[in-house]
Amino acid sequence: MEITVKTAEQLRITAEEFELIKQKLGRTPNFNELCCFSAMWSEHCSYKNSIKWLKTLPRDGKKMLVKAGEENAGLMDIGDGFGVVFKIESHNHPSAIEPFQGAATGVGGINRDIFTMGARPIASLNSLRFGNLSEAKTQHLLAGVVHGIGHYGNCFGVPTVGGEVYFENCYHTNPLVNAMSVGILKNGETVSATAEGKGNPVFFVGSATGKDGIGGASFASADITADSAEDLPAVQVGDPFQEKKLLEACLEVIKTGAVVGMQDMGAAGIICSTSEMSAKGKSGMRIDLDKVPTRQKDMKAWELLLSESQERMLLVAEKGKEQMVIDVFARWDLPCSEIGEVTDDGMLNFYMNGTLEASLPAEELVLGGGAPQYDREYREPAYFEKIRSFDAGSIPVPEDLQPIAEQLIQIPNIASKRWIYVQYDSMVGTGNASTNAPSDAAIVIAKPTRKALALTTDCNSRYVMADPYKGAMIAVAEAARNIVCSGGKPLGVTNCLNFGNPYDPEVYYQFVHAIKGMGEACIQFDTPVTGGNVSFYNQGPDGPVYPTPTIGMVGLLENADDKMTLDFKQEADEIYLIGNPRNDIHSSEYLHKILGVEYSPAPYFDLREEWELQHEIEKMIGKKLIRSAHDVSEGGLFITLMESCFNRNLGFEVKADPAATGIREDAWWFGEAQSRVVVTVAKEDRNDFNMLLEKMEMTATYLGQVTTGKISINGKDWGQISSWKEKYDNAIGQLLSGHDSEHALAAL
Repeated sequence: MEITVKTAEQLRITAEEFELIKQKLGRTPNFNELCCFSAMWSEHCSYKNSIKWLKTLPRDGKKMLVKAGEENAGLMDIGDGFGVVFKIESHNHPSAIEPFQGAATGVGGINRDIFTMGARPIASLNSLRFGNLSEAKTQHLLAGVVHGIGHYGNCFGVPTVGGEVYFENCYHTNPLVNAMSVGILKNGETVSATAEGKGNPVFFVGSATGKDGIGGASFASADITADSAEDLPAVQVGDPFQEKKLLEACLEVIKTGAVVGMQDMGAAGIICSTSEMSAKGKSGMRIDLDKVPTRQKDMKAWELLLSESQERMLLVAEKGKEQMVIDVFARWDLPCSEIGEVTDDGMLNFYMNGTLEASLPAEELVLGGGAPQYDREYREPAYFEKIRSFDAGSIPVPEDLQPIAEQLIQIPNIASKRWIYVQYDSMVGTGNASTNAPSDAAIVIAKPTRKALALTTDCNSRYVMADPYKGAMIAVAEAARNIVCSGGKPLGVTNCLNFGNPYDPEVYYQFVHAIKGMGEACIQFDTPVTGGNVSFYNQGPDGPVYPTPTIGMVGLLENADDKMTLDFKQEADEIYLIGNPRNDIHSSEYLHKILGVEYSPAPYFDLREEWELQHEIEKMIGKKLIRSAHDVSEGGLFITLMESCFNRNLGFEVKADPAATGIREDAWWFGEAQSRVVVTVAKEDRNDFNMLLEKMEMTATYLGQVTTGKISINGKDWGQISSWKEKYDNAIGQLLSGHDSEHALAAL
């Protein structure tokens, strides 16, 4: 067919990019070739509007075993000859259109990124955002996404050990579904996503190819509109049982020594894996598309090239060892077809029944090669004026805080996410050490060692909206704080950067300043960014979502027995607040959800102060002077105290006179100023603990004692912990029309 600029625009290639393609090829591309450029130069694959700023993030560290972005996932040394592999990615747009399959295939895709490197996945986490939970659409999306995550993860056999969920109006049309996977491998047994060695055979392994997911990368690189439902074929369909077989087959075939390189066929399918593996190996490939196993008849060349059908890998084997590969996949009853060979000319030549359908230089297709890179305009968002004009002094302090507290504990962003996590298998694999002993981060044993990994995903996007630079810093700091409060030492970061349309200068301002804040915080905590994902175009007709740079962080415990938990342990233990109280209600759940204030500054945060706090908490845990540690976050000090009670049904008796230090009473109990941790100390450790406090520069405030179940604040009886726990546990279920999870899922 004749290729025109109009055709290029339909494939989301700009007129300028169309001319650039012609220049690189020295001719006008045919339709198949233009489809390939459309997918590979999409935002989702090329990072053309973000790569300049991503390169400014700290990407080197002593424990990194592969360079950031060079492989399918990050890899860091944990000692004893083992490494941890981890990555987080988004599946936002597919989940907005078809929540079950969108979320399920997001889980499947991120797990493939782990085991394609030779690691066995041992844990999954997620970070989710939805609209107002009282609305039917949000309930439908929530039920579908949670069911999809649970179905795929449970069937695949990897525990979902942690995550976060927030509900804000801006996510009504465009929810965020970020999935993280973590795996363990033996150092030196890593497989690279590289094609090299002229004449080496190229294998297609895994599930047969269908028409599901065609154009998925381009679909992910456009705004959600009223017509997006018409793009439903761009949503992939997953099969977790096939993925389980693929996992075992891939780990087995690696041990044969026959594998030269391997890569998941994720976004953009065959064209992505062939071009990226070839470009990395400075090689090319000859591929016979008619040899690709299919589950639908008469698929065209461009459909085979762009299909994002799930549970598939591209594998390059050593010539002469083909039968080893074939035998392994035959044992697992998986398709395995030799579809071509590696060449040394840098070209990708795709044939169909002997006819050359596309001829493309691999290097020109990929990120870091010929894919375009842009500098986008950015300017300060207009709404910053509303933030600067906020005056906390205009907000009266309530006379009675107890009714406020009762509302606060039932806000969906704060209340128990039990309705969600009971649908996940958190115990498969017997590595989860947090099931009955909750910590600020999930603790997973790094078998076969006695070490443990501390895992978390964190981002308060309202903070980032209020101040992208400071808010992104806080996201990194909270992730590190959660790991330290769990007894771990932060190792490294993977990020999932969810923003609106990059062509909007105000959105791009949020992105640029979030990157700057993230980079500075990662340097302070010595947590290099090992890789991740950028997801732009997260917006609907009402505008963009809050900027949401989700931080996935991994930490290390040298001994799993050294973990610290967040729950109060026994009556009469003393309760302390470590860190400086602040007269700050900015961007708090209290201010936003209860008082209805949309625009206020980000809460107090100082990077150096945060680092010092974490250093002191690490000392307390190392010297075994504290029995629990729980950081102050959403809902403030009051919610931190309550959450510390729930696991053992204990209570607390605390007293405070915030007015004596010039702090509002609502700020003292409900403010979300950063760099604060609640700890408990046994009476027999009081003297040693106080000696340590004397050497600290950090403020420590004695609050009171743990009780058997009674809640008392400043001498006032606030009831029993059981009534508060009932409110906390049931709030989300009651919003979901009183249905339990089975009823909600039955409506799908």
